[in-house]
Amino acid sequence: MAVDSQQGPTNPLEPDQPLKAEPPSSGVEDIHPAAVPLEEDSAVTKAEKLERHGCGNPRQDDEPSSKRVKLDVALNVETPARTERQKGVTSIKAEFLIHSLDSRHQRSSAIVDDDAAEASVHIDRSDQGDSRNGKKKKKEKNRGQNKARSFGSSRDEKGLCQSRATYPEYSPGECPYGEKCKFEHDLRKYLKTWKREDLKTFSGECPIWSIKGRCDAGFKCRFAGSHMRERETDKGTKELILVEKEGHESDTTTSDSQHHEIVNVVSTQAKNELSKRKMQTPKADEYSIWLEKSGKETLGRSERNGSTTLMKDDDLDESLNGDTAMKDNRAQYGEPPFLSSEKRRIYFGAETPVLAPLTTQGNLPFRRLCVQMGAQLTYSEMAMSLPLIQGQKSEWALMRAHISETRPPRYSAVAAVPGYENSHDSKFGAQIAGNKPWQVLKTTEILHKLCPQLRVIDLNCGCPIDLVYRQGAGSALLDNQSKLEKMLRGMNAVSGEIPITVKIRMGTKDGKPSAMKLVNRLVYGALETSDIDKADGTSGIAAITLHGRSRQQRYTRNADWEYISDCAALIKRHKEQGDNLADTIRETDARYQPAGGNVYFIGNGDCYSHVDYNTHISQAKVDSVMVARGALIKPWIFEEIEQGQYLDKSATERLAIVEQYVRYGLETWGSDEMGVGLTRRFLLEWLSFACRYIPVGILEHLPPSLQDRPPAWKGRNELETLLGSDNFRDWIKIRHVLMLV
Repeated sequence: MAVDSQQGPTNPLEPDQPLKAEPPSSGVEDIHPAAVPLEEDSAVTKAEKLERHGCGNPRQDDEPSSKRVKLDVALNVETPARTERQKGVTSIKAEFLIHSLDSRHQRSSAIVDDDAAEASVHIDRSDQGDSRNGKKKKKEKNRGQNKARSFGSSRDEKGLCQSRATYPEYSPGECPYGEKCKFEHDLRKYLKTWKREDLKTFSGECPIWSIKGRCDAGFKCRFAGSHMRERETDKGTKELILVEKEGHESDTTTSDSQHHEIVNVVSTQAKNELSKRKMQTPKADEYSIWLEKSGKETLGRSERNGSTTLMKDDDLDESLNGDTAMKDNRAQYGEPPFLSSEKRRIYFGAETPVLAPLTTQGNLPFRRLCVQMGAQLTYSEMAMSLPLIQGQKSEWALMRAHISETRPPRYSAVAAVPGYENSHDSKFGAQIAGNKPWQVLKTTEILHKLCPQLRVIDLNCGCPIDLVYRQGAGSALLDNQSKLEKMLRGMNAVSGEIPITVKIRMGTKDGKPSAMKLVNRLVYGALETSDIDKADGTSGIAAITLHGRSRQQRYTRNADWEYISDCAALIKRHKEQGDNLADTIRETDARYQPAGGNVYFIGNGDCYSHVDYNTHISQAKVDSVMVARGALIKPWIFEEIEQGQYLDKSATERLAIVEQYVRYGLETWGSDEMGVGLTRRFLLEWLSFACRYIPVGILEHLPPSLQDRPPAWKGRNELETLLGSDNFRDWIKIRHVLMLV
């Protein structure tokens, strides 16, 4: 481009007319970064770039950056100094900061509620009534001028009867309700009046139909136009039919709930048996009775003034005959068929990063996405024991897993575990929570019976949510370690070959950690129980996961990895000094030790990059690291861990990941109106975390911190700025970009 040193660059649109420079900055930074005119740019684009960013000498835009730096140094031109890293604030390069008083460019200063990452569905809300007193508050009337307002629904105004949904128009199925059916039987009327127009996502092609060759939603599918045709009959009339994709085998017997890619699908009959209390749990019932009897007969001891005193005011005769009674009970109770040492061997290592159980967010499509990104171990969302025992459909849906989660995790032969067979291992485990031993015992036995594809069953003892805590579940069990130990021993007795693990926090109150004592108790066993019955001396759990925060701390401040390291050292000493305990009262019975006494220890908290992961493995000496919010913000963290480097995903690549999640959501929940509504809902909930990702390319300091909050910033393009917005309206715009409306 011709440039006059006196008049500036030539106007690419009108060479005779000079370019007009923009007025001096008024203190509001332009949201568009400086761009150099390129040869392939149109004339309008070149003129826009030149006028927007000045008419000065373009030498600095044409010369390489290294040469410009040398010239600037020779001319004593000051270069911007690298700013110091400020605690709690994300350091972003100056050219991407927005210094504006405009509220549109101001990020929310409110504290991010990370309770949504764990058990948000169990948050107690005041507007739900006081169920403790058995009374419910009256529903408040709508206020304001627009009292007749209505909200959108993810249901058809009038649905199509299932007897018409998957059959040809003139050959419908038989409706069991006949004329009393409240759904539409006229197919053409449903398509014209009640059904919303088809979506344009994925070029209008149904994702389920493209994979399976047929769509289970039939005419109710929001992509029905891609697999619906009109044919002419022998009578000359036109009939609507569903077509199958060429090259796919027809399988009319496979329904959406029985799709071969989904495992741990519990039948409706089994759920009905649970709701009617017809499903038997003999092992759990027998163990619960034994626990109750042994608890009444066990003499608790405590050291007081150097002597042992009785803690119960039982009769003297019962105290003297206590040992005989306990021996009789042990003779009546048979050993479980699978001892801890006989259970399936599992493995945790540096090459197996773990995706944490995330309530609401850790759904099947998101776990499937993380497995695709490199997650080696996954957990279900936290499920409450009592609803599972009662056969609630919503709770049992949490146990479903994708077939990709049943494949063996990555395994290094260097860290060989005796008896471990990688080909028999899988990625997916279930996490449950309960406040009573009989609840978790029944749930464990039922899971073993109905869900064959489970790697482990994990007991949640770290959930900080008030409603769960007040019920005595979650982190409340940290204050009742004896009860927790009984629950874990009982779960081991009824879980068959499935190993039992536990997830805990440092404690319930700040400054009063109790995890060290609990870890010691779970690994070595309680002294008071080993005095009475050596079989009860150890819990037999296969792994412990410790979140480096207290319940009171929730998700504020950084996780205490020094404390996690101390607990990991305790388990390491247990492994190294096991031989020193031989022939002593502290010796544990090998039959009740998992994998030859090898208890794995996993750390959890503030893992946001491969640097954090490797640091925790090498310095804290944990076996593996569990990733929670870091995976919600950037699911490709598992790729970074595997490759050992930062991945600066472009906005287009990130949008493709979001689109892949949408595809997985439709495959999981269906492509009808209900399935699309669920996909929308969970997509927006995930975007509320994903928007917190700051691209690596605009950061001034590495590694990024999960606890840091950024100032107002702009991306390298408009899409990147949109993906980084914390405004819910922009999340809806992203949904519109995917045409999921």
